[in-house]
Amino acid sequence: QVQLVESGGGLVQPGGSLTLSCAASGFRFSLYAMRWYRQVPGKERDLVATIGSAGGGRNYADSVKDRFTISRDNAKNTVYLQMNSLKPEDTAVYYCYTPYGSSWGQGTQVTVSS
Repeated sequence: QVQLVESGGGLVQPGGSLTLSCAASGFRFSLYAMRWYRQVPGKERDLVATIGSAGGGRNYADSVKDRFTISRDNAKNTVYLQMNSLKPEDTAVYYCYTPYGSSWGQGTQVTVSS
């Protein structure tokens, strides 16, 4: 059974930083690309960042480029999203995703506010 568990969200002031984690289990994590998405109420879930199975092939949405960094540790079956210079418009629920079974985590709330 595929399981993705996000953590690390919270309340942060504009300009601050957070690191999200997504712990994966139930599949061969090292064989699959991973993605981070985010969603605000009433809007579609948007792709934020992608990373290849071995850690290459990183891509970012234009809105987060140069501020967010996706990474992974295949020994720990975990993917990360380092978020710097956070803006109020980054406020959303952040989800990790694996194409294995098109599986999603439960999401973690990130709120950027003073």
